[in-house]
Amino acid sequence: MIDLDANASTPLDPAVLEVMLPFLQANHANPSAAYRAGRLARRAIEQARAAVAAFLKAEPGEIVFTSGATESIHTAHHSVRSLWPEKRLLITSRVEHAAGLAAAEAWQKRGGRVHALGVDAEGRIDLNELKNVLASHETALVSMLWANNETGVIQPMAEITTLAHEHGALVHADAVQMAGKLPIDLHEVPVDLASFSGHKMHAPKGVGMLYVSARSRFEPLMTGGGQEGGRRSGTENVPGIVALGKAAELASCPMHADLRDVLEQRLLVALPEIVIHGRNAPRLPNTSNFCLPGIDAAGMLILLDQREVACSAGSACHSAALHPSHVLEAMGYDASHAASSLRLSLHRFHTLADVETAAARIIECVEKLRSL
Repeated sequence: MIDLDANASTPLDPAVLEVMLPFLQANHANPSAAYRAGRLARRAIEQARAAVAAFLKAEPGEIVFTSGATESIHTAHHSVRSLWPEKRLLITSRVEHAAGLAAAEAWQKRGGRVHALGVDAEGRIDLNELKNVLASHETALVSMLWANNETGVIQPMAEITTLAHEHGALVHADAVQMAGKLPIDLHEVPVDLASFSGHKMHAPKGVGMLYVSARSRFEPLMTGGGQEGGRRSGTENVPGIVALGKAAELASCPMHADLRDVLEQRLLVALPEIVIHGRNAPRLPNTSNFCLPGIDAAGMLILLDQREVACSAGSACHSAALHPSHVLEAMGYDASHAASSLRLSLHRFHTLADVETAAARIIECVEKLRSL
């Protein structure tokens, strides 16, 4: 199987598995225990915290380990809504991940208001619209995807952060798709909160992190035993956290767009009618989302699966739902266009041979559907 669905999940790096194994086998101790095995587990967690902080150009004390990005996103929203109840407005965008959309709904249920920014045909927000909404000085939080999970389009997070801070608002970045693909420097882009997920960067599922700037007050979502410095209670997932620390070390080298560009070029030569979404905007180097006019994406997925190629028709979180991509609709495309669109996303273990083989099979499947 050639897995071209890395934005949904990535394979576990063998080096990551290796550091996990001692905490899955020999050392099962609770890291809060005072005896030697517990102290070793605690030390491993703090080493992982330091590695993640170095990866993000942050401080170890700013890293909170969680079960994944969804928990991190909801925790960020909960904290801001709790600590700034007088500021009712949340600014987000119309192209958010399902977790961000659900967090915005929860914000409204707690008495807040939400303004979802539109995007242009390339999938980028309008900074002037953001500035105009911020001008009311009612905004508590600006929260949005740094890089879109469906199209790979990157939002201008540095400019977003500057504008928000000038108007007294905090910033949360959903940085899940950025990690391991492009450099992240949280000193240069001083967001207040940022969420990450391990399984999008060659660590296992079920572990993630929330960056909480030392400048920001914080209210935990989960309380109990006071783990993570009182910011996220619950016994720590030691194997997962150790794995995430190792994955962060290995992700220090950014990906390049060479293989994605080869893939798109092969397809464009054979299928010049395809429309590449966000092509003229800054994009993740691993992501290609395109429309095959007149071709049913659901049928393509079946044929590609039979030919050992895995990809997506949109977000993996919506793979079982029969509805068009809200991201493409927000970019101005209609439902029929979205229903003919595929997302291909690469990880760092892919080779040129993988890409060329996948492109040939995609072309073959298009020709098969057209012949029918």
